[in-house]
Amino acid sequence: MIKPKISVGIIGLSVHSADFTEILNAEGANSGGYNSKVVAIYHPKGNPDVEFSEERLQEFAERIGKQGVSTVNSIDEVIEKSDAIMLLTNDGRPHLEQVLPVLKAGKLVYIDKPLAENLENVLKIFHEANRFGVKVFSSSALRYGSQNTVIKAGEYVGELLGAQTYGPAPLQKSHVDMFWDGIHGIESLYSVMGTGCQTVSRTSTNGTDMIVGNWAGDKLGYFRGIRMGKVGFGGTVFGTNGINSIGKFEGYQRLVRAIDGFFTTGKLPVEPEETIEIYAFMEAADESKRQGGKPINISDTINRIII
Repeated sequence: MIKPKISVGIIGLSVHSADFTEILNAEGANSGGYNSKVVAIYHPKGNPDVEFSEERLQEFAERIGKQGVSTVNSIDEVIEKSDAIMLLTNDGRPHLEQVLPVLKAGKLVYIDKPLAENLENVLKIFHEANRFGVKVFSSSALRYGSQNTVIKAGEYVGELLGAQTYGPAPLQKSHVDMFWDGIHGIESLYSVMGTGCQTVSRTSTNGTDMIVGNWAGDKLGYFRGIRMGKVGFGGTVFGTNGINSIGKFEGYQRLVRAIDGFFTTGKLPVEPEETIEIYAFMEAADESKRQGGKPINISDTINRIII
């Protein structure tokens, strides 16, 4: 007996809205055997400083429409038509407001990056999710690179001693610096290092950021944020038995598979504590920049915020 599809609603029109829909709703030879299917989308008006052009938005809408997805007129309507929600607004600022009706309705929700524009609102989202007893998942696709996955499982390099990643790091003035695109390389770093970073320091120039985290056990993890020259994703992991490459972008299929599994089983692929630490890492990097590169304690960064 074929298990019924989970009906998924999308809030927000973006490139991820189109790409994720095409993956989940594919038929025939291109179908990935997912248990979820996108059925409805609501596109709230975005902030003009980060919104896609009208031409790009129209392109995304046409791609989504070809997958049989209905466009609705409100968040409440998309919630009503759906078993689970993907909040894919291309901006962290409205996410807290947009996710509250979803949490009140008790729907599982995936929230795209950046989770919010600052750590305070990241913590508020998880506080509200906990209050309503609803699970929230957020992740970059870079977490699911094939090399990252096997190295986290203990293959190739032996005991992990440290890692470095690199990626684009454009600055968006309404968000904490690394939240905008730096999150991808930093999430890749965390996918192998795990939680337990204690302090963060940052050296910044116009074209480059170097952010160094000191993990428990004297393990160093660092991210090179690129704003000048050739841009790409990658990295290296260092272990007792080897050195191996990590962090390449390999498409969205594995992330969508994780979202589908979350909607199917209700089991979180990434615990809130890890997601919160990732955003605290980036917030601490901002504070380190303000203080001339001084190491900033991550626990203090989290604890100073009162929700």
